[in-house]
Amino acid sequence: MTDAKDLTPREQAIGGGAPAPAPAPAATPSPATGSPASGSEPGPVLLRQDERDKLGLRLQQALSTFVESPRQAVEEADGLFDDAVRHLTETLTQRRHTLRASWQGHDTEAHTEELRLALRQYREATERLLRI
Repeated sequence: MTDAKDLTPREQAIGGGAPAPAPAPAATPSPATGSPASGSEPGPVLLRQDERDKLGLRLQQALSTFVESPRQAVEEADGLFDDAVRHLTETLTQRRHTLRASWQGHDTEAHTEELRLALRQYREATERLLRI
């Protein structure tokens, strides 16, 4: 028999045990900049910590109800996925507007340094998306 400590949080939840807490992120965002404090991931976070916590809790709840109500658990997971995608889409749309505003000026022409910074930010954001 497998010891409960050897199970993943998902396996524990599906098995009918109490849901495990959502894992903590590796780096927490700095309140002033929205970038991780450890410097391991550049740029603003894709989801605020409170949003990640809420979505993680909902996922654990859906997983823990699977044994008693499989369809309800899957429906909750489906709605949760939609909410996560919506949050990410809103965040990415705002990020795109911010990046464009940094180099697309109507009255002034962007300087080479501004363009270099914008290109670096586009690269960092795109690399983060590709790691998802």
